[in-house]
Amino acid sequence: MPVKDEIESALRDAFAVKRLSVTDVSEAHRGHAGFREGGETHFDVVIVAPDFDGLSRVAKHRAVHSALGAELIARIHALSLDISA
Repeated sequence: MPVKDEIESALRDAFAVKRLSVTDVSEAHRGHAGFREGGETHFDVVIVAPDFDGLSRVAKHRAVHSALGAELIARIHALSLDISA
C-alpha cells in the first residue's frame, strides 16, 4: 500500500475526519536530504476533525503522530501538518 494511503487510513481510523488531504510532495525535494527515488518521503497533510477542538498546536501534532505510529513515521522524512477542528 502506498505511504499516502497508509497515512489517510490511519488518520481516518483515529479521528472523526471532516476534511483530509494528503499530498506527496517528495518530487519537490529531489536532491535534498531524505529524498528517495520513487518518492513517498515528504508529505503535506491537511486535516480537519472535531477531535482537535481545544488542543494546543503541540497536542494536535502529538495526536497525529500517535495515530500514524512510530513505524510509519520512521518511513517519512518530512511531514507538514495543517490541523484544525
